[in-house]
Amino acid sequence: MKLGLRLLLGFFLITGIAAFFVLRVFVAEVRPSVSEVMEDMMVDTANILAELAADDLAALQPGGTLETSRFALRVKDYAARPVDARIRGLSKQTMDFRIYLTDASGRVVFDTGFRAGVAPATGQDYSRWRDVTRTLRGEYGARSTRLVYSDDQSSVMYVAAPVRQGEQIVGVLTVAKPMSTVQQFIDRAEHDILVKGFWLLGSSLAIGIVVTGWIVWSVRRLRHYAQHVQLGQRQPPPELPGELGDLAQAMEAMRDRLDGHEHVEQLVRAMTHELKSPLAAIGGAAELLQDELPAADRQLFAQQIRDQTERLHVLVERLLELSKLEHRHSLDQQVLLDLGACTDQAIKAAAARLEQRQLALVWHPLGGVAQVKGEPELLAMAISNLLENAIDFSSPGGRVEVTLTRTPTGIDLSVRDHGPGVPDYALVRLGERFYSTPRPAAPGETPRKGSGLGLAIVRQVMQLHGGSLRLEPAEPGLRATLRLPAAATSH
Repeated sequence: MKLGLRLLLGFFLITGIAAFFVLRVFVAEVRPSVSEVMEDMMVDTANILAELAADDLAALQPGGTLETSRFALRVKDYAARPVDARIRGLSKQTMDFRIYLTDASGRVVFDTGFRAGVAPATGQDYSRWRDVTRTLRGEYGARSTRLVYSDDQSSVMYVAAPVRQGEQIVGVLTVAKPMSTVQQFIDRAEHDILVKGFWLLGSSLAIGIVVTGWIVWSVRRLRHYAQHVQLGQRQPPPELPGELGDLAQAMEAMRDRLDGHEHVEQLVRAMTHELKSPLAAIGGAAELLQDELPAADRQLFAQQIRDQTERLHVLVERLLELSKLEHRHSLDQQVLLDLGACTDQAIKAAAARLEQRQLALVWHPLGGVAQVKGEPELLAMAISNLLENAIDFSSPGGRVEVTLTRTPTGIDLSVRDHGPGVPDYALVRLGERFYSTPRPAAPGETPRKGSGLGLAIVRQVMQLHGGSLRLEPAEPGLRATLRLPAAATSH
């Protein structure tokens, strides 16, 4: 299972479990909370009505009822009173209190009743009911009774208050209210909690997807960077915030240190191999010059020492330049420049060598400005190295072609020689440090090999500019193409 899916499932599982228990607690607390609030209001109502009924109950004759008393008439008026109240979008159209009054023995002397078709309980003995019994003992009397045993919604809450004559309890007034009358409020509250809970869960899931996507995207950038490191390709570390950014910087620092060790080892091995030939030639010529030699021979050996010294000088200079480029992660400064004008300058600088090798140069510039963005010095160095490579591999009397073309994505600069070309097995290795093939030689000359640093420098320059170096057979010869992204023009 992929990392992103694991993170998303884990996040969703934790959020889902937490939301389930939180919603369950909230929903489970709705009904008890409504019951507690309703009971609190009923306590106040029962005590108010008990005070209002006190005088009528005190004047009651033994065995009589209060059905025609002033208190009873006013309570009956309440029960018959029309009402149409909108309570936060819900309609209340009935009076739901049942009110009954008992004397000191628990006998009902007045009852409004609350169900159609059911006669009031006036005259019945209610002394066994909890609300009446506890209240007559001076305790708080309340009870909850189901009208239908198997139906929770048929539950009725009863709250009683003592009717006093001085310090003596002369009766009990009970207020009853069915829970079904507030069920719509409970249902709405539970529905709102569930809807908002699902919205919260959905929002949490969306946030989880976004966060997971960002983490996976960041980790994939790190993986992509690590894969490039593994392949030996240089590119700047991804810019990421927080700990992932620190990890990217740590990977880059580790890569630099490893590259430094590997670079030194490879450089020492390659330098040892490359320096053997010119040093041996210089040593041999110097040893022969210690003997008595004809002037022509002395001149020949002295020239050999100068040539090999110059070769060593070029080798060291290019190696230093390549080392600088390999340790750069980006361009120091970029400017808009005309690649055609930069190529013109490189061609003029190579004119002396072209003439020395008796080579013709065919230049196909681009109509208009070939605008790219980069460092002029580095691009000029790359073009010069391509020209020198083409000159070295051209047979005397041949020609070098330089062509500038525009592509859908950028500008291409190709340099082609008409020399012997490069074998297929060697083509893939061109551009490696110290890898090269023998140059063509004039009759009587010994073919010589270059250091391979020129094309390696070109590759590094192209990588810093976001471009590429492409090498392909031209039959005859070799074509080297610099591909650079075009610079956006400002208006």
